[in-house]
Amino acid sequence: MAELVYPPVIRTALTWFKAIDLRFDIEGTEHVPQRGGAVLVSNHISYLDFIFAGRAALPAKRLVRFMAKESVFRHKVSGPLMRAMKHIPVDRAAGKDAYRHAVRALRSGEIVGVFPEATISPSFTLKEFKSGAARMAQEADVPLLPVALWGTQRLWTKGRPRDFGRNHFPITIRVGAPLLPRAGESVGAVTERLRGRVQELLEAAQRAYPARPKNADDSWWLPAHLGGTAPAPPQP
Repeated sequence: MAELVYPPVIRTALTWFKAIDLRFDIEGTEHVPQRGGAVLVSNHISYLDFIFAGRAALPAKRLVRFMAKESVFRHKVSGPLMRAMKHIPVDRAAGKDAYRHAVRALRSGEIVGVFPEATISPSFTLKEFKSGAARMAQEADVPLLPVALWGTQRLWTKGRPRDFGRNHFPITIRVGAPLLPRAGESVGAVTERLRGRVQELLEAAQRAYPARPKNADDSWWLPAHLGGTAPAPPQP
């Protein structure tokens, strides 16, 4: 079936990226499979992360079907677009339907995008991962594709005003090699291995990021362990 909505939305997003002069540094896109199913797994620091995680799949000419909270699909503007782009609504009170939908999509050769932290991390550090991504990959017999984003929080994140000015913000994206669940490996073990790989990619993205806070007031987007003023992650 022809994709009538997703390509124009991508073109609009790319035009917007150019208009606000985002500076992209993307590595690892060769790891995105050119065919077949995969679970794309990313950290979550911005309301716009689905756009940027999806951007990582464009060189492979792949479209990512993201799992997103069901309320987004009820919005009068975003709802029709989300459905037309074949994203997957998630009702957190009853997630089995979304899970089955995602597994069907994976088996049919789609890339399904998941944010296993479930919500934005206010500390900009990795939270614990939910196990759904690993369970889907195991059931559909597809690889997990780890992705790390950095800099996206400067555009729009929880508790901060949007900043869509022409600020030349750098956006760093790192894509890792596909991770395959091992025979007999538990879901918990796969999830921990996946989180460790995303952590490695996140640290690489942070090291490569060319910008530093201009002053103390501008250090909100850096986590505390890197000298910023973002809230410290909660202690276990």
